[in-house]
Amino acid sequence: MTDLLHTLPDFPQSSYSHLIPSLEKSLISTTDLITLDALEIAKRAHLPTIDVRRLCNHVATELQRQLGVHAEGDEASHPIETLRSARGNGLHSSGREIASRWSTISLLDDDLDTALNGGIPTGYITELTGESGVGKTQLLLTLLLSAQLPLPHGLSRPTLYISTEHPLPTTRLTQILSINPFLSSLPAGIPKPSLSHIFTYQLQDLESQDHILNYQLPVLLSRENIGLVVIDSIAANYRAEASYSTSNPLSPSSRRQQVSTPLTLAHRSTNLVRLGQHLRLLAQRFDTAIVVANQVADRFPALPSNTITPAARQLPQVDVLSSSPAPACSSPAPTPTPTLAPIPPSHQPPNLTVFPLTLDHQQRFFTGWGSSPSPLHNTNLKTPSLGLAWSNQIACRIAITKERAFVGPSRREPERQSQAAEWSERGWRRWVGLVFAPWARGMGDGERGVEIEVWGGGVRAVRVEGERS
Repeated sequence: MTDLLHTLPDFPQSSYSHLIPSLEKSLISTTDLITLDALEIAKRAHLPTIDVRRLCNHVATELQRQLGVHAEGDEASHPIETLRSARGNGLHSSGREIASRWSTISLLDDDLDTALNGGIPTGYITELTGESGVGKTQLLLTLLLSAQLPLPHGLSRPTLYISTEHPLPTTRLTQILSINPFLSSLPAGIPKPSLSHIFTYQLQDLESQDHILNYQLPVLLSRENIGLVVIDSIAANYRAEASYSTSNPLSPSSRRQQVSTPLTLAHRSTNLVRLGQHLRLLAQRFDTAIVVANQVADRFPALPSNTITPAARQLPQVDVLSSSPAPACSSPAPTPTPTLAPIPPSHQPPNLTVFPLTLDHQQRFFTGWGSSPSPLHNTNLKTPSLGLAWSNQIACRIAITKERAFVGPSRREPERQSQAAEWSERGWRRWVGLVFAPWARGMGDGERGVEIEVWGGGVRAVRVEGERS
């Protein structure tokens, strides 16, 4: 019953104080109260059946009131059956009502909006992940301004920027406002986005992050009608807390041991699940779009067995996480052998993919990197930070990838070459790809998304000369 107050914060638990200890000892959850028979629960907890049935009916009635389920007939006599048989039309928000309220925030580029099926929707958590310097903050700044636009491009509501790394770049926002063709050429009757409609918080550590997100953020959303919440980035404080949470932060061995402790990782996963649930409830309650930036880490795929040399197979196993030296081998070291030459494609096995149920194979479906089924075609792989625990909390993941450019500025349209010279000609090509989302199609095998460039007006899609605008 430890989850009763999380599910129903206003439930009068004091009226059943004589039942709660036995239910907690028997590991009875709130879900059990509305799914199991009262007689079975009473037998497991050794409690009177009448009292247990009264508690189950009270919990079901409170859930009906919270969800807005309207019962037919005698609602008070069978509240659990009413809750189990409730249809979508009895809820506060049916499917048609949600579809009619569907609203998105434009990225001020037709190609990017098309790839995301209209833009960033409200009521969900959207993650923007990528390497450092790839353009995540540039997209977030564009959203802070476009959310202030009227429908259909925005929400006509103020925005909030929560930073864990650097203050709000007001100079860059002013530059986007003055250079972006859509923002700088708004008609006279449409209010122009302003920096005065952007609220900001600076989170220095994990403790201040928890306090602001849990207590101050709901109040601000209610008072100011915030339409977009940007968190840049969600993983920075967790990484810093994990690195310096030991009693002796100057000891590398103790820090490594603390980070790799299963108890520490389990505690962090619990906090991430709680944070994701809190942000989802806020997004749904206030119809707000929550967009978080996330960092990435390098990922090294498993090598096929035919690329490992015989000498490597005979090397002793070494614990790379331990600071103690490796134990001495009882037998003399094997004679070094030359490294084998790469196997020609004509002599390679037909299938070098890993086992389908392993994490190395499944990560290409939800990380944004390694979309090719064959590991031989995947290079420079990355994995979004905070692991699977956080990936299960978000509704949408957008990955920004980059690689070295080997083409000149002649690829772009002639009228765009001069404008993009200052920002884009730095030797990198970037792509924005939708990894997964319930409202749009994600990237398929071998797809990279929409190629973009960062310029004075924000972020825009790269259109090759000859393509239609």
